[in-house]
Amino acid sequence: MSNLLYLVHRLPFPPNKGDKVRSYHLLKHLTARHRVFLGTFVDDPDDDAYIDTVREMCPDLYVARLNPRMAKLRSLTGLLTQQPLSLHYYQDAHLQAWVNQTLADYKIDATVIFSSVMAQYVPAMPGVTRPPMVVDFVDVDSAKWTEYATSHRWPLSWLYRREGERLRGFERTVAARSQKSFFVTENETTLFQKMAPECADTVVAMSNGVDTDYFSPDPFRASPFARPALPPEQMPVVFTGAMDYWPNIDAVTWFARDILPRLRQSWPQLCFYIVGRNPPQSVLALASYSVVVTGTVPDVRPYLQHAALVVAPLRVARGIQNKILEAMAMGRPVVASRSCAQVIAARSEELVCASGVGGFVREIDSLLKAPARAAAVGQSARLRVIESYSWTAHLGGIDRYLGDQTPARENA
Repeated sequence: MSNLLYLVHRLPFPPNKGDKVRSYHLLKHLTARHRVFLGTFVDDPDDDAYIDTVREMCPDLYVARLNPRMAKLRSLTGLLTQQPLSLHYYQDAHLQAWVNQTLADYKIDATVIFSSVMAQYVPAMPGVTRPPMVVDFVDVDSAKWTEYATSHRWPLSWLYRREGERLRGFERTVAARSQKSFFVTENETTLFQKMAPECADTVVAMSNGVDTDYFSPDPFRASPFARPALPPEQMPVVFTGAMDYWPNIDAVTWFARDILPRLRQSWPQLCFYIVGRNPPQSVLALASYSVVVTGTVPDVRPYLQHAALVVAPLRVARGIQNKILEAMAMGRPVVASRSCAQVIAARSEELVCASGVGGFVREIDSLLKAPARAAAVGQSARLRVIESYSWTAHLGGIDRYLGDQTPARENA
């Protein structure tokens, strides 16, 4: 059993958005074998209710408060330096003091970083020996910012391009210090190896997983789609995801404005459900007779299970999308952007990929015309997830770098 310092940029509970799903399951995996000292941020007041849940998993927990609006203003001070704005966004003197004290008071055997920006809390210092560090980058965030630049006008395009360049340099520095660096897919791993060839031998893929017991069809689960104002033959098409995330905003806006109207020419009973927390005004404005914006829901599974099909029309996406794996685990046919589908080890009869407005219209129309085929795609999708996306199997790749593997508790 080792003592681990685990630094995460967002409280890893509840697992209700992509990064928190992965960071929570990694925390759960680590605490089964080690004592974990967790330092993290809360950037959503709703997460305060879950701090005690996380505290029960760790011998010590430090939670720093992060006000997104103030953090954005603070990050702009990075324009006066050569540093990425992301580092200033996540700077907190009290968290730094807690990290320093934890390293001084306990024999920390290894540090686990989730998201490269958190590596700033354990900087390399001449003459100071630090515990070995492993980093779960998840995605190549610098490439994400560079992609954002191509989708925005000046001055945001300039700002995002600058962030991509500065963050790329920081990511390379962090990887060079790390015993091992992990990315969510082989594509992300290869991309980073090309960006940082000096780190190629220490960079590997560690895929996401799905809790297929939780995300599973239940014949007794009620449908959320019964609305008196809609005809009984309504055909719900569902998108799930945190709606304060720009790629998700772009995806649902594109689908609602460009794809859905063409589909409704042949399928007037189609209704697009946007299911996810914190929708901005631009998403709320999409609501109409044929578009429903739910906001936060207590459970996404009813929406997935009773959907005619699930869509993931992301035009900017990095890594494996948990929303796709969860829908597949629920046994639903999924039509996803080609860039999202390609990183999932699934055949065309398990996950349908599409490109452009015409491609999405064609593939969705084809599935709606063939309910038996759609059902078969959903069944095959669930089998693929069960076979290939176990959290335990994927996260086990980190264990060899963390020291003693003696279980931290009985029945762990």
